[in-house]
Amino acid sequence: MSTTAPPPTVADVVATLERRYPPAWAEDWDRVGLVLGEPDAEVRRVACVVDVVPETVAEALAAGADMIVAHHPLLLRGVSSVAPTTYKGRIVHQLIKADVALYVAHTNADVADPGVSDALAARFGLTGLRPLQPPRPGSPAAGAGRGIGRIGELPRPMALADLTRHAAAVLPATAWGVRAAGDPGRTIRTLAVSGGSGDSFLAAATAAGVDAYLTADLRHHPAGEHVAGGGPALLDAAHWATERPWLDDLAALLRAELGVETTVSDLDTDPWTVHATAPGAGPGPAAPDPDPAPAADDKEPRP
Repeated sequence: MSTTAPPPTVADVVATLERRYPPAWAEDWDRVGLVLGEPDAEVRRVACVVDVVPETVAEALAAGADMIVAHHPLLLRGVSSVAPTTYKGRIVHQLIKADVALYVAHTNADVADPGVSDALAARFGLTGLRPLQPPRPGSPAAGAGRGIGRIGELPRPMALADLTRHAAAVLPATAWGVRAAGDPGRTIRTLAVSGGSGDSFLAAATAAGVDAYLTADLRHHPAGEHVAGGGPALLDAAHWATERPWLDDLAALLRAELGVETTVSDLDTDPWTVHATAPGAGPGPAAPDPDPAPAADDKEPRP
């Protein structure tokens, strides 16, 4: 007589995720939770992705995944149709036909501790972590070290130009790469990081007194005014690259709690695919970095 436990169900995966990332922690505008899937369906393999796009769906189906857990919502805004003649409708139909469930953990995973920015901070070996922007008082997410972004100490001081090159080395590779604003020789000891779009937290980085702030999707005027006003140096990485590290933590959680197999997508879903600079463009030469600080969880191969 077999004593092997049955595989977990979609409902079991949802329960595990919602203990770590309660939906009540999400922003009011966000759309998180179970999107597709029968709660009692069995789950043996979970695919972890940043974006639900045709390429990551094809990857998950090829891997035999029973469920996809994504960071970005597929259906963030209301729709009046999921017809297969539409972009998102085709994805919905494909997942339903393949009997693959879909779950989203977005801003609730951003504020969690550990969450998206903790995984990003680990790439830089930051210590003494604290939130960049704590939740507002009375918020369901308030307390226990939670909040958007993380602030910490680098393992050793680095010039901004060296830190920029180091960031490009420890983050997943993209055509966008990493660019910086500020004096290339400025010494950076304290670094704030925020996965995803983070220019709404420029003032928080300034108020925190950090030496530099790394995030994604920084815009021309806010960034320029921030630097001109004496704020921390800025590092702007690709949106996908700042959130991809969290997938490793997510996969580890599901393996440890449920014993499911996991796959982690390294498909670069950043929309920018070509990068070029004019000969001689960019900051002047900086001292080489002979002993860069190791990334705490930089284990997966780079594309």
